[in-house]
Amino acid sequence: QVQLVESGGGSVQAGGSLRLSCAASRYLGSNYCLGWFRQAPGKEREGVATLYIGSGSIYYADSVKGRFTISQSNYKNTYLGMTSLTPEDTAMYYCAAARRTLTGGRWCSPRVVDFDYWGQGTQVTVSS
Repeated sequence: QVQLVESGGGSVQAGGSLRLSCAASRYLGSNYCLGWFRQAPGKEREGVATLYIGSGSIYYADSVKGRFTISQSNYKNTYLGMTSLTPEDTAMYYCAAARRTLTGGRWCSPRVVDFDYWGQGTQVTVSS
């Protein structure tokens, strides 16, 4: 089992930046996918970025490319740097993890069903 705890959410004005953090309860190892998802009111949860620890392969949703950066440290902590925020980025943000064996530089799927462990979420609100 893996427990995940997010932090770093808050309220910012459009154009601002935030950095979200996610701490895992234990060392994960290289064969884990890490992901950041978000869910706005009335919408489905969507994957915004994933990272495979073993290879460092990264996926970004088109809506956040060039603005968001996913990273990890010590096989335990996950981060999401967010810049040039817009009101459309307002949502509850969740980190997630899943044990996977990926080869050939493949990146982790951004689908909700492909992740096994979830944090409780941290709210990000962007005002215009």
